[in-house]
Amino acid sequence: MQILVASSCYCFASVGMLLFNKFAVADFPLECILVWMQLCFAATCLAVFAFPYIYVGSLRDLLRWCMVVPFYCGMLLTSILALKTAPMSLVIVLRNTSPLGTLVIERFYPDPLRISAGMLGSIFLMIMGGLMYVSQLPNENWQGVGWVFLNSAIAVVDRLLQRLLLSKDQHPVDISKTGITLINNFVGMLPVGLAAYMKGEFEQFPGVYAKLSGSDKFFIAMTCVIGLTISYTSIWAQSLISATSFLVMINANKFVIIGIEAFGMHSKALNTIQIVGASLTVLGGVCYGKSRQAIEQEEQEKKPLLPKA
Repeated sequence: MQILVASSCYCFASVGMLLFNKFAVADFPLECILVWMQLCFAATCLAVFAFPYIYVGSLRDLLRWCMVVPFYCGMLLTSILALKTAPMSLVIVLRNTSPLGTLVIERFYPDPLRISAGMLGSIFLMIMGGLMYVSQLPNENWQGVGWVFLNSAIAVVDRLLQRLLLSKDQHPVDISKTGITLINNFVGMLPVGLAAYMKGEFEQFPGVYAKLSGSDKFFIAMTCVIGLTISYTSIWAQSLISATSFLVMINANKFVIIGIEAFGMHSKALNTIQIVGASLTVLGGVCYGKSRQAIEQEEQEKKPLLPKA
């Protein structure tokens, strides 16, 4: 039940974050400041309203978790840049290839799962669907492909590190989930703020803000609220399932975004080949999840009930 609730909350938050980020960055092109505001809002809310639930076991645990922060911030920034230069469906489709990288790196974990033919077949299906989609991609959207691949690569490392530092069967840190969320957002403000300063975004901010409409400000505010939600629920879900399953879950739930872009945004409607290709990636994600679940259950049943003397 806990896995179901955590995964469902994260799925709803991730879909909302993608939508509102897309709307916000269209009229607020200061990507670093947008991410910095999201981090600042989340850190402030946690420090004020969730202080009693913040626990850090030791300085070593804090420093170990700080390894995750650069990848967490990089994932947020590259996601915004990808959405700025590419349609949401492109971001979703190319992200479906991320379990391949996760699967390879997980081989070096202390207790990796074995690979089945069903898992490999599912990944092949996702890749084929992705190729079908990009074969019909307009020239003006190819700039976003690089950002999407970079975002996917950073996301793989981020989820693998979180899996390593959260999972009970790996090398977990002694930090509460609220504490981890605060560290991600508070410490992350430094590199993101530095990036905004180096790009001169703070100087541009007054002029850009003055041109924002009421709806633009609403979209920005929603990215901050949902950003806080997604920060906590991602850690909650990641602590319960493997990194590969987590990434597949993220990708599979984005089918609603493909539907919105295909049938709800007439100016950016997808053609038939792209819809079929995107659907294949989602189907591959579902099949991968099923195959992965079967392997995990099989491996769990093989473990001894009592520890060796």
